[in-house]
Order: sequence, then structure tokens, then C-alpha cells
Amino acid sequence: MKPTPVIFRTYPTGPRSAVIALFPCEAASVGQPWLCSSYEHIGQHGAADPHGVVAGTRPATRKQWQPLARELRRLGYRLRIMQRIPRNAYDLRRAQLNAP
Repeated sequence: MKPTPVIFRTYPTGPRSAVIALFPCEAASVGQPWLCSSYEHIGQHGAADPHGVVAGTRPATRKQWQPLARELRRLGYRLRIMQRIPRNAYDLRRAQLNAP
């Protein structure tokens, strides 16, 4: 099983001051290639606009993202932690949605 690229971000203030895991190369199940899969402690899996989330958040520190990474590993993920959205992420998501 290949590691899943993941980017950990944190909302700076307010009730959403939580860490979000973005899976920039994984298509969200709603069939729109500009959305990627994401995961949070509360709400768990969902769709997210990766560029919108990055614009409204800041990079999570290792101390902030470690609990969420442990939770994801318990779910079976092998994580490849990244800092930036890969250039080909949109193409990968679009190909997943168009696969038979």
C-alpha cells in the first residue's frame, strides 16, 4: 500500500481552531475534481477545497497534528506528510473520478 499524501493545517481562531488533514491527491466522493478528501476529529471524512482551506489556515505544528495523525494511522492510513499541494494533485483527482 502506497503512503497517502497528507497536509495538516490549523484554523487560527474561533470554534474551528482545530487541525484538518487534507488529502490533496484523493478525490472527494462528491464527484467534483476541485475538491479533495479531508479529515477532522469532529466531522471526520469530508470534502474540502484544498486551496480555500490553505488560504484560510496556517500550517499545523508537529505537536498540533500528531494526535490526528495517530487517529488516521489507527484507521489504516500510511501517511506521507507534505507541506504543499503537489502540482499534479488536481489531475490525480480528476483521473480517479473518471476511472471506470
